[in-house]
Amino acid sequence: MATYKAPIREINFVLSDVLKVSSLSESIPAFEDATPDILLGAVDEAAKLIEDKIAPLNASGDAQGCEVVNGEVKVPDGFAEAYKLYSEAGWMSLCNSTDYEGQGLPYTLAKVVEEMLCSANIAFSLYPGLTTGCFEAINANGSEEIKNTYLPKLSTGEWSGTMCITEAHAGTDIGAAKTKATDNGDGSYSIEGGKIFITSGDHTMADNIVHFVLARLEGSPPGVKGLSTFVVPKYLVNADGSLGERNKFSIPAIEHKMGINGSCTCQIQFEGAKGWLVGAPNTGVQNMFVMMNLARIMVGYQGLGQCELATQNAIAYAIDRKQGTAFNGKPEIIEHPDVRRMLLTMKATTEGARVLAYETAMYVDISHHHPDAAVREEAQDWVDLNTPLVKAYCTDSAVDLASMAIQTYGGHGFITEHGVEQIARDSKILCLYEGTNGIQAMDLVRRKLMMHDGRLAQRFFSAVRSELNADAPLGWITHPLGRAVDELEATTKFLIESFKSSPEVAGFGAVDFQRAFALTYLGYNWLRMVKASAEHADAGFRESKLATAEFFVSRMLPHVHTLLATVQAPVDKQMSLDAANF
Repeated sequence: MATYKAPIREINFVLSDVLKVSSLSESIPAFEDATPDILLGAVDEAAKLIEDKIAPLNASGDAQGCEVVNGEVKVPDGFAEAYKLYSEAGWMSLCNSTDYEGQGLPYTLAKVVEEMLCSANIAFSLYPGLTTGCFEAINANGSEEIKNTYLPKLSTGEWSGTMCITEAHAGTDIGAAKTKATDNGDGSYSIEGGKIFITSGDHTMADNIVHFVLARLEGSPPGVKGLSTFVVPKYLVNADGSLGERNKFSIPAIEHKMGINGSCTCQIQFEGAKGWLVGAPNTGVQNMFVMMNLARIMVGYQGLGQCELATQNAIAYAIDRKQGTAFNGKPEIIEHPDVRRMLLTMKATTEGARVLAYETAMYVDISHHHPDAAVREEAQDWVDLNTPLVKAYCTDSAVDLASMAIQTYGGHGFITEHGVEQIARDSKILCLYEGTNGIQAMDLVRRKLMMHDGRLAQRFFSAVRSELNADAPLGWITHPLGRAVDELEATTKFLIESFKSSPEVAGFGAVDFQRAFALTYLGYNWLRMVKASAEHADAGFRESKLATAEFFVSRMLPHVHTLLATVQAPVDKQMSLDAANF
């Protein structure tokens, strides 16, 4: 089966040498004690638990899956014990507010731990992941009473959480939601309706499950403007904080899926369940997006975790596997040029994407906690810009790299014994939930490029050019990267203008543009990694970084030009084609 070893050296390199994580403790008073030694020590400790207790459940959880027994979901063997170990060790509360049983540590640390967890067992990771998302949504929008009731237990993992948005008839069109909420006259509401695809929707690993539900108040406007959010617990909470009777909803079925089989994906039917309003009436979409924006980053980390899992298993197999004779006379398949091409693609993607994901997490910390308002504003611009890139690029790459891992294994990759086919099955959902990657592309083109008169993208162009102008004899990377940035900026201007008059052109090219943007960002990351590794004490590490960077520049960065050329191609004939003639 696929095995996992936390890439501690790579993690330390990105945090300490490339991104200078020390800046968080140096510039943010709330993180004064979160020095690099503390953060990296925590990463080491989390890695031990994840490698020893959670990674071994990945294959067995996939094979066993979940089932409904007596109206409740039974998770795979070992998951409940692992959840208890993980939550009681405090890993779910790392970045939560100390006001609610959290540890007040940087979000960046929590995301690094999440990457490792997602590599080790992505299905398991969804239970704490959705709980954290529910915590964030209630913390941002709930009343003090609701926060005091739910957040401490969510923080410790004693209670878990979900997000209940999707309905069978509506899908991505959340404005078509029909779940309704009726005022009971006592501060509570009666929730009726059905939701589907509810991740972690039911289990018995936690004492209670807190559902964050999107529903429509009676008399509210149609569409997205008439939606509100409610907290709907599995068990009602008494005034003294103890648990009361079970709420009125059922689990008609769980979904039988292509992958992430250890994660229970439920249908939920609310049958007059009691819920409590979170935030103002008819602000549900805004409230949900607090959760969804951070959830999109979370899903990007799931993709990064699967990229790492695919990459390290493919490399290990290629080093050990002997088959045929390469041009250099050696029998190991890693000596074959095409295998090296695949492995270097995987390395260049995974290591470059890790910088993108970690940097985005650091910007989240800065945007929330930096004492200077101008610095917070700039950091939030980066978070807004990077979120669709992290979500889409890391998850698309997970699927691509899973396929390359299978290809590296050959026929052995297609059977379940080695476990790499599970990576492919587990990864595909990442491109779909929390907004498909096509929606991420439209978010980038239609919203993020337009915000603040194009300020977000301009910050990126300026940052890259500043790095290009820094003193370093690296023309082999700075010159191609400079050309990519220039072309990306020109295409950005084209999209901003074309969306006003020809939105179908922009929409048709959005996915290609998003990928071109991500590849250019990876070029920026590889430039920084080359500089940071130049003085590394390990000569082998320096050699690997340089060879991988050269591969990226010569074999992957040139794709930017082809992708951007397609963005501006006419689409009149394609869009005017009658649907019946497809």
